[in-house]
Amino acid sequence: MKYQIMLKILMLLLSKRKITAREIAEKYEISVRSVYRYVEELNVCGVPIDVARGRYGGLTVADTFRLPTGYFTRDEYAAAINAIDAMASQVHSESLVSAREKLENRMKNEKTDISVSGNIIVDGGTWGDTEKFSDKMAVVERAVNDSRSLMIDYISRDGEHSRRVIDPHLMIFKQNVWYVYAFCHTKQDFRTFKIGRIKKASFTGGTFKKREIKRSEIPLDFYYSKDKLTAVTLEIRTDSLADAEEWLGIDNIEPRGKSFVAEVTLPDDAQLVGKILSYGGAVKVLSPLSLKERVAAAAENIMNEYRT
Repeated sequence: MKYQIMLKILMLLLSKRKITAREIAEKYEISVRSVYRYVEELNVCGVPIDVARGRYGGLTVADTFRLPTGYFTRDEYAAAINAIDAMASQVHSESLVSAREKLENRMKNEKTDISVSGNIIVDGGTWGDTEKFSDKMAVVERAVNDSRSLMIDYISRDGEHSRRVIDPHLMIFKQNVWYVYAFCHTKQDFRTFKIGRIKKASFTGGTFKKREIKRSEIPLDFYYSKDKLTAVTLEIRTDSLADAEEWLGIDNIEPRGKSFVAEVTLPDDAQLVGKILSYGGAVKVLSPLSLKERVAAAAENIMNEYRT
């Protein structure tokens, strides 16, 4: 009985995405305390169910969550369908009928999906994690197209975790990274969020009226103000040209003698030093002198670590 109810709760959440513990308790004639216990066990099994309070409260499964490809074998799909049939023979439930149809369709059509927008295929996730990223892209895209508000769990560059409601207006692609430009209810202002840093996203059920935004109003420098940018000249060996072109852009690199030179403006932070070092000497800083010295010092520290 316990696992039957857990399965019912899971399918109900996958169908509705949001419901209160009291509604579940009344539906299946169990206590609210039991509902939370079952939810905790589902969390342990890898189903990310959030318990939220307030205006957008309730039990929610992120709209970016789905049963992953390969989660069930064909035999396991068949077993799950048979279990639902057994339950449905005793208790009529529209959610069980819906769950059965979804499982059956999933079994027939299971394949690896990536987000598709018109004639553009988007596969911007990290290696081994493309499906999760594509799911987030699809949810954000629907929110932008349909003017639907999102509840997001967001982790900033500084590691700060926040939960906020946003009204997505635009998607931005820059430096091979996807962002969403949205009105943030917490800050009561527009903010730019990196989609890769959104841990979970769920539709709140609310909609919004899009505001007219001029392109000049969108801060395309994102996290870097002008005083944190620096003009850099780099010398690039031929064997690393392809990688450097993807990083700096083909238009910014020109042949000079037996190598290549790039004159670019880059964010002047610790990540810049690490990026240059990642080329293993195939990218050399010509200017500014301060950056050249920092790269040399970092390289020397690495050498000292391996000498001990």
